[in-house]
Amino acid sequence: MSAFDRDEVAGTFVGLGARRGDVVFSHSNIAFFGLPRGQQSAAGAVETILGGIFDAIGDEGTLVVPTFTYSFAKDQVFDREHSTSTCGTFAEAVRKRSGASRSSDPLFSVAAIGARASDFTADAPAECFGPDSVWARLIAADALIANLNLDAGSTLVHHVEKRLGVPYRHDKTFSGTIVENGKQRSAQAIYFVRDLERPDTAPKFEPFDAEARRRGAARNAHLGRGSIVAIRAHAVYELIESMLAVDPWFLTARAAAV
Repeated sequence: MSAFDRDEVAGTFVGLGARRGDVVFSHSNIAFFGLPRGQQSAAGAVETILGGIFDAIGDEGTLVVPTFTYSFAKDQVFDREHSTSTCGTFAEAVRKRSGASRSSDPLFSVAAIGARASDFTADAPAECFGPDSVWARLIAADALIANLNLDAGSTLVHHVEKRLGVPYRHDKTFSGTIVENGKQRSAQAIYFVRDLERPDTAPKFEPFDAEARRRGAARNAHLGRGSIVAIRAHAVYELIESMLAVDPWFLTARAAAV
């Protein structure tokens, strides 16, 4: 059956290793699940999925989602309260939710709800993938990366690439204006970019996903018409570290083409 309900969402997350008090980070494409039983709208699907996640992790848990805008890279003002996420229906619904917190990163903002929401959104540093970025905080918390209808790859990978000093990315500084609580300020964002003129630097996460599943670090479960794949943040770091030691281009089109 393709339909699902809140209890099935909760059971799926628990089966994938979610625990009370966990921090969960999710990239998502919820349309592939289909609609929950008794629901006729995307809003109903969002509520069912959110309810199930928090049934699994409890009120003491925290959900973090990407609300990326790439504003400074597009010469746009980043308005923390109003700039629309490019990351889909689920992430945008979390961003707009009462009580949600959003970081002030003008390229890679995240939104969070739950007990530790401010821990992952407050005091966003200029360096998007640096040592105090949300990605470093997710690793410190050993967050459960639980992607909805996507593979095990996530933006966390770019933080690990920076931490390990891959040869195909470098820092680039972008400048612009951030609006917070109606007040403007000038700011900079340091993005760990790839060379867009070199096709071989394009990210390819399929080998990472395959290796994570082969090792049992990533687990997959079906829900509705779709699926969820989950892997711990520490496991992401350890797997990438081991594979880059063999091939520094493991996460790129250059490695995939070999």
